Amino acid sequence: MATHPTWGVVFDDKKVYNHSIQTDGHATCYKILGDDAFWNQARFSNLWSIQFGNAVVEDQVEYRDETPHSAFDAATHGDFNEFITRWDAAHLVELQSIWDRDNYYDLSDPTNPIQETPEQKINRIGARPTSFTSPSV
Repeated sequence: MATHPTWGVVFDDKKVYNHSIQTDGHATCYKILGDDAFWNQARFSNLWSIQFGNAVVEDQVEYRDETPHSAFDAATHGDFNEFITRWDAAHLVELQSIWDRDNYYDLSDPTNPIQETPEQKINRIGARPTSFTSPSV
């Protein structure tokens, strides 16, 4: 397979990887569930994985059978932005979850902790994310 891709897709796992956003030195990956109609399309039936956005273009698509690795072809495989859109939606959910869990309590009186107000939280960390869009390919 190609080296140092920007994006990766593993069809059996229904996972999409974004190597440009890393956590602890690893690509940020989301398992895209609840979208079986997308994953079960005939055009994906022989695909094992895709590594997209790299310098070794002819080695982007890996097949389940003995078909040689090939370049990603939008006419055959579809628009790669379909994967990015799904990753973006999953990433937005993660960003919102992080925001929701980031709460501050004033513990100056341990017997009566006071949670910050919504306005204080917005002032401290900004508004809750409402969208996320990766650069298109």
